[in-house]
Amino acid sequence: MNEATPLQEALSSLQLLHVDDALAVVNKPAGLMVHDSKLAGGESDFLADRLREQLQRPIFLVHRLDRATSGCLLLAFDRDTASQLGQLMMARDAERSPVGKHYWAICRGWPEQHFVVDHPLDGGPGKPSRKPAVTRFTRLATCELSLPSQGFGTSRYALLDAQPETGRFRQIRRHLKHVFHHLIGDTSHGDGRHNRNFRMLGVHRMLLHARQLAFTHPRTGERITATAPVDAEFARALALFDIAE
Repeated sequence: MNEATPLQEALSSLQLLHVDDALAVVNKPAGLMVHDSKLAGGESDFLADRLREQLQRPIFLVHRLDRATSGCLLLAFDRDTASQLGQLMMARDAERSPVGKHYWAICRGWPEQHFVVDHPLDGGPGKPSRKPAVTRFTRLATCELSLPSQGFGTSRYALLDAQPETGRFRQIRRHLKHVFHHLIGDTSHGDGRHNRNFRMLGVHRMLLHARQLAFTHPRTGERITATAPVDAEFARALALFDIAE
């Protein structure tokens, strides 16, 4: 009998990080598309459909995560709540943002301790118009592996906390490429040599995880903070930095 893959195990019951009468935060598994789109390529299995079946009620997605990204995904159970949450998501105030989004990302190289990428991005395929895009990064940890890279005897990597102030198409991934600190496991915007290094270490997924989502509940005014645990492969990558989940 074949063993279930990590994705199949995660899909047996999607992990709810917060749930109440109005909304929920789910820990999206890496490798699962959120909903049907032009990027689905004929795929028929989507997180939105699985959640409707699991929760036995209508759901309204408030934002999106790429197929390869895992972590906190916010949804509502009615249109009004979804609209209010969507307005919070789109609001931008560098000092008092109504929504706090923290992603864990593992990249090549050792960037500065704190840096900001302010670089306009288009909206993806068929949307050539470029709009402002800003991401704040903090370096949390570094490691150096005994794997040759570009003439050097070792390869350097960093664990980052990424806080996107805007929500553009693949924003974190493209901003890291822009500053030559490519996201590990990203087959579209990453560096194939470093992706292969991690595959040799048993890490085959893209290393971007929506770690934490904080927002004000539109009905109760309560401040909700949801934190998503990482999966086994991301935990294997964290162990390279001597970090345990």
